[in-house]
Amino acid sequence: MRKALRWLLALTVLIGTLSTAGAATASPTPEADIKDRLLAIPGVSLIQEKPYTGYRFFVLNFTQPIDHRHPSKGTFQQRITVLHKDVSRPTVFYTGGYSVSTNPGRREPTQIVDGNQVSMEYRYFTPSRPEPADWSKLDIWQAASDQHRIFTALKKIYDKNWISTGGSKGGMTATYYERFYPKDMDGVVAYVAPNDVVNDEDSAYDRFFRKVGTEECRDRLNAVQREALVRREPLEKKYADYAAAEGYTFDTIGSLDRAYEAVVLDYVWGFWQYSLLSDCGTIPADAKNATDDEIWTSIDTISGFSFYTDQGLAPYTPYYYQAGTQLGAPTIHFPHIEKKYVRYGYQPPRNLVPRDISMKFQRGAMRDVDTWVKHNARHMLFVYGQNDPWGAEPFRLGKGAKDSYVFTAPGMNHGANVAGLVADQKELATARILEWAGVSATAVAQAKPLARFDAKLDVRDVEREPALRP
Repeated sequence: MRKALRWLLALTVLIGTLSTAGAATASPTPEADIKDRLLAIPGVSLIQEKPYTGYRFFVLNFTQPIDHRHPSKGTFQQRITVLHKDVSRPTVFYTGGYSVSTNPGRREPTQIVDGNQVSMEYRYFTPSRPEPADWSKLDIWQAASDQHRIFTALKKIYDKNWISTGGSKGGMTATYYERFYPKDMDGVVAYVAPNDVVNDEDSAYDRFFRKVGTEECRDRLNAVQREALVRREPLEKKYADYAAAEGYTFDTIGSLDRAYEAVVLDYVWGFWQYSLLSDCGTIPADAKNATDDEIWTSIDTISGFSFYTDQGLAPYTPYYYQAGTQLGAPTIHFPHIEKKYVRYGYQPPRNLVPRDISMKFQRGAMRDVDTWVKHNARHMLFVYGQNDPWGAEPFRLGKGAKDSYVFTAPGMNHGANVAGLVADQKELATARILEWAGVSATAVAQAKPLARFDAKLDVRDVEREPALRP
């Protein structure tokens, strides 16, 4: 009885903490202004409104429990945005798996269904981070529970069909959300979502790099990467000068030498992730006779020498923490580079997270999701790019999957989308998204996006894994 009373008291305190609109305030009517309706939701507060023609765009804070299993143990403010069109339209729930943009933007499914869009900042990406941060509460179930609470609150306003989506880590996030809360969404569109089921078995990536693109392009990239390690001494002097001028430090990864090699080893992966085969002409054709500046510029343009600095790593600590505790991280080999030039190889996620944050890898987390998708996927669409390294280990469907699909866009990279699919797959994918969104049968039959392309709202940015290899 005493335990029950303590639980009831804790629940009462939590409800009071989560509310920003008291129970004494009458709920707004459906005819009320959309901002008033949003702000009447307990735990929601306004950061900023940015109107956009045909829409209203809100940046909001949403009060979340730090631990959904023990909600009385504190809360934090999680940023979300709402691109409001009309409550009579379907809603797309988007997350990129990282920070959220505070500018109006429309993801591909939102354009297809001509709907509203709710976007969520992933927990522990600043400013959506508890202080102090209990890193043990950063896992895929807690993040899925964040989405569930947001959906449950907003479904009272946006009561038509919902589709979740995201690209890269956001595609993974949409998949994990479906695994843990399969009754929330009416459909899932997951773009370029890696699926590292067995963290220690990465031969699929080596096979990918042996065949991707053309032999000529692979040879160019491999030669520049090797040359950057052959010329390590003069290029590291250039790196040291660059770091000193910018105030960069290397405490987390351990040294400038480690950071230099990490940037160089990301080069080939980074090219295929963010570039197209047609971009191979930008790669120096004769690496051995290229100048130091030409090698430096090519590596810096694709990998970025600022990335493995403390300042470059810090914004992505939550990603590396998850890679080292649940998501896994690929490791590849470099047969075109003699072993004497490779001192460290790919750095494990543990080396990219400050040492005062403890980490332990959970080997069953990705296996659980993979098994669930194979046997339980319903209304799920996975889209991959043919030349994207992260697609080397994709999600696959089993006999238990229903009305679900895995498509690959030919020649595309980490920015692959439905528009880039071959014609029959594009038509099928568009029709299924429209069907899941609950729009008219006529629109489904036509299988075309319901909203016109908007150059500002529909910019096709590539979802970036923060590191080409953690």
